[in-house]
Amino acid sequence: MITLTELKCLADAQSSYHILKPWWDVFWYYLTMIMLLLAVLAGALQLTQTRVLCCLPCKLEFDNHCAVPWDLVKANLNMSASSTAPIIIPLKIQNYLHRQQYSYIDAVCYERELHWFAKFFPYLVLLHTFIFAACSNFWLYYPSTSSRLEHFVAVLQKCFDSPWTTRALSETVAEQSARKLPTAKSKTVISSPACSGDIGASRQSLPYSQPGLETTGRENSSVLDKKEGEQAKAIFEKVKKFRVHAEEKDVVYTVYMKQIIVKVFVVVIIIIYVPYYLSFITLEIDCAVNVQAFTGYKRYQCVYSLAEIFKVLASFYVVLVIFYGLTCTYSLWWMLRSSLKQYSFEKLREKSNYTDIPDVKNDFAFILHLADQYDPLYSQRFSIFLSDLSENELKQINLNNEWSVEKLKNKLVKNSQDKTELHLFMLNGLPDSVFELTEIEVLSLELIPEAKLPSAVTQLVNLKELNVYHSSLTMDYPAVSFLEENLKTLRLKSSEMGRIPFWVFHLKNLQELCLTGYFMLDHHNSIYIEGFQGLKNLRTIRLKNNLSRIPQVVTDLLPSLQHLCINNEGNKLIVLNNLKKLVNLRTLELICCDLERIPHSIFTLNNLHEIDLKENNLRTVEEIISFQHLKNLSCLKLWHNSISYVPVQIGALSNLEQLYLNYNNIKNVPLQLFLCKKLHYLDLSYNKLTSIPEEISFLTNLQYLALTKNHIEMLPDGLFQCKKLQFLLLGNNSLMNLSPFVGQLPNLVQLELIGNYLESLPAELEECQFLKRNSLIVEERLLKTLPPRVRERLQTCSDK
Repeated sequence: MITLTELKCLADAQSSYHILKPWWDVFWYYLTMIMLLLAVLAGALQLTQTRVLCCLPCKLEFDNHCAVPWDLVKANLNMSASSTAPIIIPLKIQNYLHRQQYSYIDAVCYERELHWFAKFFPYLVLLHTFIFAACSNFWLYYPSTSSRLEHFVAVLQKCFDSPWTTRALSETVAEQSARKLPTAKSKTVISSPACSGDIGASRQSLPYSQPGLETTGRENSSVLDKKEGEQAKAIFEKVKKFRVHAEEKDVVYTVYMKQIIVKVFVVVIIIIYVPYYLSFITLEIDCAVNVQAFTGYKRYQCVYSLAEIFKVLASFYVVLVIFYGLTCTYSLWWMLRSSLKQYSFEKLREKSNYTDIPDVKNDFAFILHLADQYDPLYSQRFSIFLSDLSENELKQINLNNEWSVEKLKNKLVKNSQDKTELHLFMLNGLPDSVFELTEIEVLSLELIPEAKLPSAVTQLVNLKELNVYHSSLTMDYPAVSFLEENLKTLRLKSSEMGRIPFWVFHLKNLQELCLTGYFMLDHHNSIYIEGFQGLKNLRTIRLKNNLSRIPQVVTDLLPSLQHLCINNEGNKLIVLNNLKKLVNLRTLELICCDLERIPHSIFTLNNLHEIDLKENNLRTVEEIISFQHLKNLSCLKLWHNSISYVPVQIGALSNLEQLYLNYNNIKNVPLQLFLCKKLHYLDLSYNKLTSIPEEISFLTNLQYLALTKNHIEMLPDGLFQCKKLQFLLLGNNSLMNLSPFVGQLPNLVQLELIGNYLESLPAELEECQFLKRNSLIVEERLLKTLPPRVRERLQTCSDK
């Protein structure tokens, strides 16, 4: 038994599809209902009549038909003239006819003589009605189509009832009102993708907005609470999934088209055969029944009592079918006159501030066309959840609710450069509360897919550095203008191939640019070249990429560059000749470039102060003699290579102040090294040294000496003549004892001895006034070998 609850659910399911039924579907429904009533009425008349046929015996027969007396007289005269046998006229009824006999004759005549169309007309109408009803509703119940329609209706109802829809539409109305204000003045807004863009294109086609546009809509619209925001976010996800699913195929369109074609075909058949068979419904019926032995009569004259009313009903039914057919023809014309597999929101994009609403196709487009026939407002409300701008605005509201000013203040830290930094990681955007933290000096955005810098960034008056890691950044024009004046350092990191964002070239006061990832640098677009030429204040550029040559935009368009750092991540850097163009270069870093020799193009850069060739494949550095032409060279970093020896020509580098030779395979140090008397930083750690020459005493300016992880067994006495030495790192060597002359190093700040074979420490460490317990890196057991007063002094200095 079907319960009332099940019936109610069935009725609700039917009513939920009304938004997908255009006017002709509704018209079909009412025509079908009338046809059904007509079939029920005709069937009821046929079933409730006790005697459908009323038959009377034919007393006079002529020419095998029942005749009236006048016809008989005329016939007898004609017969007598032709001398034929006369017609037999019965004089009386031979038998008494009972009612059962009449019923028998009526039934036999009904079955034999009554035309089939007259008998089955009500059932034919009922059958046609069922066919029309099935064709009209097949697409609503066919699994492949009903699932999509059910999903669409469910999502559409949520879209229609969502508070976010009301808010978005109210903002659109507010924008249209603002555009009509006579005092409104346009304000340019720049928006650009993170890893692509063109300066020329941006200047020629910048979108415009009106003053008060953002505030007017937000003031008039209600603020969403957290629950409503989450519900709207869920609707966005459902709409995306439905769009992907519905745009794959055109099942709904195909089924709907086929059922219309079937209905047109059925209508044509009905219109052809029903009027033809309508003439067979007659009032009088001549019936011959061979029951003369029982009744005395062979022929009977019958009357079909429903003939006239059936003719009227059939004529009315034909009229209904004609109307039904005309409607089907119109719906078929509607299906064929334009492409219903494409749906454009162009008009809506022109009227609203959501200009990114995408056009849709296939079943999604067709369903929206059907909804438009019911009410275009449904598609308008649905489109709000197709817009990325709308979704981003919702995300912004949810983000603002989640990240308050107090919560962001707790994320402020001091970085290694003692700057106040805010690092935002994996957010949906930038909370508005960020721009209330005016103390921010460094803003780092990492894994933020849709970050946007609004005009409120002008409140960050201390912002000097911006880091964008694996994030897509857009910004308003006031934000670009602000960063142009204030930003000094920009770091971009991306794992996808793309161009440098064009807003970078607006940062005229930018001093340092760091690019990590697959940025297209050798781009020959004239606007791209013009952009690099505009960065006249750029002094430092750092590239971490897979390069085969130094980009021409760097060497040709940035001649005033002073610091160039290239980290090629182990890939071979082949072409280096264009380095000669960077005549003002002061610092050159070629890291992980798989260099086997020192590039000759370096030797022409007379202004170089620092050279860093870290993590290459250098085995010999014979070319170091050419560095003597670089009069300003003060820092040379050859660390993390495979250098086996240092050439004696290194003594020609008289101005050298810092030398990094750590992490190599050096076994001996040439005496000429100690001719570099300006040397104050020397790192020889992680090599294969066994001894240090006495001539190290010539390095009177030496302040930092690192010999960690070597095979040194004894320290030369000359080492302790370097009175300015502050850092002495001797860990993990083979020292058996530490000379008491260590007390002659008054400026010693840090001493590392861990990992040696020492048995005791000299008491002369007491004379190292700046040495503290925490900067004396030795085993705990060795500390116990010091006199108590020395241990107390070291501890006292650490406490201070």
